[in-house]
Amino acid sequence: MNKKKIITIIGARPQIIKSSAISRAIRTKFQNEIEELIVHTGQHYDENMSEVFFEEMQIPKSHFNLNVGSGSHGLQTAKMMEGLETIFLAEKPAAVIVYGDTNSTIAGGLAAAKIHIPVVHIEAGLRSFNKAMPEELNRIACDHFSTLLFTPTATGLENLRKEGFSATIHSKATIDHPNVYQCGDIMFDNSMYFSEISDKQSTILKINDLEKEKYILCTIHRDSNTDIAENLNSIFRALLHISENKNLKIVLPIHPRTKGKMEELLDKELLQKIKDSGSILIIPPAGFLDIIALEKNARIIISDSGGLQKESFFFKKPCVILREQTEWVEIIENGNALLAGSDFQRIIDSFSVLFEKTDFTFPDFYGDGDAASFICKKIVEDL
Repeated sequence: MNKKKIITIIGARPQIIKSSAISRAIRTKFQNEIEELIVHTGQHYDENMSEVFFEEMQIPKSHFNLNVGSGSHGLQTAKMMEGLETIFLAEKPAAVIVYGDTNSTIAGGLAAAKIHIPVVHIEAGLRSFNKAMPEELNRIACDHFSTLLFTPTATGLENLRKEGFSATIHSKATIDHPNVYQCGDIMFDNSMYFSEISDKQSTILKINDLEKEKYILCTIHRDSNTDIAENLNSIFRALLHISENKNLKIVLPIHPRTKGKMEELLDKELLQKIKDSGSILIIPPAGFLDIIALEKNARIIISDSGGLQKESFFFKKPCVILREQTEWVEIIENGNALLAGSDFQRIIDSFSVLFEKTDFTFPDFYGDGDAASFICKKIVEDL
């Protein structure tokens, strides 16, 4: 059997992490069937947000880097499409893999579909039902020009059925007759795989003098929170209130954009209180192994990150979500997380509810930890 050449598109930190599960499955189980080339669009170009993760996650170095950097959505996406099309025409892959819902996702998928290369969309079917979010537009559009769609959850599968996708599996999938699979979540694969490695290698708790269950992990990066002064001030006032009233440290690995926006948009008195606070610990961006250590040992998580929402569930931690909607509705419906948006009182109230709650359950929403192998198997069989 000839190897299928697959091009994997990554650009943002979460995609680098997600792709490691597929690369690992190819390396350990499908090296005779699949050849993988990795294209990094350069959507995230900060050293701490990219190259460090390649090393930690045991991902092969990218074969191509477009170095597009930052810019408006249109400019960034156009630069990516131009560079990706050139690579696709030269390499002639059997398929292109895209992840999630970023500009790299939409650029890679659209550039491939336009020249009749099958698109494999991992994390298909997820919906926040808020088209004001650019991610929602990206994920919907990408699903509708994909040939293989892999959704992590039953909810995602139902969303696709409602949008007209058929449950019929074809022996050979095409863009007009795509195959849709519920496969589990590759981030669950990664979290389980790297959890033990994190236990052995991460020193972040020791370095920052953190005790298990005695701190809150918080991350803030979504532009609806960081770029609107009212929202950013409301969130940080709530964090300060919680830290002062619950005798818990708040650990905040700071995203570079968020750090800049704090200086620019926070009320000066509030900013000084945060800087003077002994209970809010602002640290540099953390690598994946350190994030796992912080998640596993936190008392509770407060975040606007889609990834941390799920990982909080993987590691059996409650989560206050700093968003008005989430695509991970299972954890809301099951009572593991609450949506608080950026509202001061809702954040405090949500935290209090989850902090006092003791009857959490953790159903098997996200598969068996072997989603990547399933995806690779279907790529070999269906294309």
